[in-house]
Amino acid sequence: MSDDMILSVVVGSRAYGLDTDGSDTDRRGVFVAPTSAFWRLDKPATHRDGPLPEQFSWEVERFCRLALDANPTVLECLWSPIVEVITPAGRRLRELREAFLSERAQRSFIGYAEAQFRRLDPERPNWKQAMHMVRLLLSGLHLVRHGEPLVAMAAHRERLLAIRRGEVPWDEVQRWRAALSAELAAAPSVLPELPERGRVEEFLIGVREEHL
Repeated sequence: MSDDMILSVVVGSRAYGLDTDGSDTDRRGVFVAPTSAFWRLDKPATHRDGPLPEQFSWEVERFCRLALDANPTVLECLWSPIVEVITPAGRRLRELREAFLSERAQRSFIGYAEAQFRRLDPERPNWKQAMHMVRLLLSGLHLVRHGEPLVAMAAHRERLLAIRRGEVPWDEVQRWRAALSAELAAAPSVLPELPERGRVEEFLIGVREEHL
């Protein structure tokens, strides 16, 4: 693991409790570029692949911006139950996770699920993608109602895996998706109107000072 990594978690099916014998281990992480690298004309990379298979990481500033925009994939990293690497800075980031939340999550989770739905071919659906589309809506609904995304899908595992196996008719999947989208759009939200941008910026400045 790279020594600039402050947080690395397992996401995807293994974190959701939806893994099968052939499931990959998907990892997402946060790394910190040296502060002096930002003084150059060519700025550090905002993200990178590897070094492990199925691993993708964001530079800490990019991660924070995406989280403030309520990117579902990024937010779920902060609630993953499987943490493989965490430094003091990574721990502060996880402790800050509620500061990223806002009502815009309601729109972003619906939007990401709708984008996945539009990519699905009703004649020959990608059943794994269909399962994750429904899972995303379940996660977003729990976030809006309870203030944190639903990562572990134990309560919905059998129905979701049935979708993945192609055992659920497409019309039924579509009805569940439409019902969840409508429920999420209309759900009273416990989330604040805006994220706590000042707290996030204070964290980021502290990290930059540590890496001078």
